[in-house]
Amino acid sequence: MLNQERVFQTLSDQGVTFFTGVPDSYLNGFCNYALAHCGDRNVIAANEGNAVGIAAGHYFATRELPLVYMQNSGMGNTINPLASLADKDVYAVPMLLLIGWRGQGDTEPNHPQHKLQGEITPTLLEVMHIPYAVLEDDDDRFAEIVREAADYCRTTRRPYGLIAPKGVMAASEKANDVDDSYPMSREEAIEVILDHMPADTIYAATTGRATRELFFLRERRGETKRHDYLNVGSMGHASSVALGIALERRSRPVVVLDGDAAAMMHLGALTMVSKVEVPNLLHVVLNNGAHESVGGQSSAGHLVDFTKVAEACGYATVGHAVTGREELIAAIEQLRGCGQAAFIDCRIHKGLSRKLPPIIFDHREAIDALIEDLNG
Repeated sequence: MLNQERVFQTLSDQGVTFFTGVPDSYLNGFCNYALAHCGDRNVIAANEGNAVGIAAGHYFATRELPLVYMQNSGMGNTINPLASLADKDVYAVPMLLLIGWRGQGDTEPNHPQHKLQGEITPTLLEVMHIPYAVLEDDDDRFAEIVREAADYCRTTRRPYGLIAPKGVMAASEKANDVDDSYPMSREEAIEVILDHMPADTIYAATTGRATRELFFLRERRGETKRHDYLNVGSMGHASSVALGIALERRSRPVVVLDGDAAAMMHLGALTMVSKVEVPNLLHVVLNNGAHESVGGQSSAGHLVDFTKVAEACGYATVGHAVTGREELIAAIEQLRGCGQAAFIDCRIHKGLSRKLPPIIFDHREAIDALIEDLNG
């Protein structure tokens, strides 16, 4: 991994002192250094497009070059503002784009959700006429690239991409940062939900730890995985997939096991229950106030009143967040069968209750089993 103190000094030497984006495990060294040292000069955004907009506003207000960081899977969220806001023929906004390159070559053999994105990462930049450099684990070379990139941005008023392969901006191990803010872990909360919902319930688990914990809970409990949709990619869209299922299979309970950062990434999805009737849908946000899967960087999860947001969008709630096992059980029993889509903000602590191996499964086989279950 690059020396992160040198990385930030190099950026500062080029006038880059403002950072915004969505944390990525391939960038966890960078993200954690920014979190520890940059204060309000580092803004963790709701999604990557949001970050591009924030960076544009920063440039307009200061004429200073900002940096936007992201996993390459989030590049899709940036395409609209990069193409229609930052482009040279619109408002000509220069910025550095630091992109974690998941799926490069055969670096993610067990994660097909990264394969296509890995293949097209450089191509997406090329299509948008954004030049780029692929970073190496070489501090001197990094300094040279950043000098050239910053000079290009200032001279042309255009963005420039810095693509970070595995190991360049990240430590090999992520710390398991357990806190005591709330009594339950995510895995414990998921098990409570499994225990108190009908056996034929369909589950849509969000990207990251929720999918892994549901997967291994099913194995430990000896239960079928045919009822489960694992949203291994497309962060923020698990609830939309669940809504589509719930609309067509109203006799089946459908539970979203969402994350706070994932829910905020596409918060507008919550409004859909005001337009369509899905009384069989229960949306649970497992809210630890962190981007845990990529390093534990803070989110706005514990600062936002999800319950009021959900109520305003048309969900039934219990009127407050739940913070323990008994409160969660009582909320499930009150909302199950209430006659409308329901929502629970389940506050949990950071950290993993047990160490789990990566999920290795046949994605096509798993989704076909769910399709057969829903249509059988």
